[in-house]
Amino acid sequence: MDFINTPNAPMPIGAYAQATASNGLMFISGQLPLTKEGLMVEGVKEQTKQSLTNIEAILAAKNLTKNNVLKVQIFTTDLNSFTDINNEYQTFFGDHTPARAVVEVRALPKGAIVEIDAIATEG
Repeated sequence: MDFINTPNAPMPIGAYAQATASNGLMFISGQLPLTKEGLMVEGVKEQTKQSLTNIEAILAAKNLTKNNVLKVQIFTTDLNSFTDINNEYQTFFGDHTPARAVVEVRALPKGAIVEIDAIATEG
């Protein structure tokens, strides 16, 4: 198993890796909308974009792109923001449409509105 941690995405805030890879799959931990310097961006659109940007940076650490993503899970504290989240997601992925789940949760770390994780293929 490979443990992936890149300085191009925020470092984990707990005892976990940014991602792990094994047997041709990459599992990306939930990405909060933090810059690589650890600063939280404001607004649901900006948070969605930043979380996806962090995923893209982690993928790049293994020479992968967003087109390698098989499944995405989006957690939000406000499902009423679904349209804004969906629009940012669609802009990010374009014609690539991985499987996805969007779930409303009561709270996220650091007061975030959005957290996104992903599973990608290395092949």
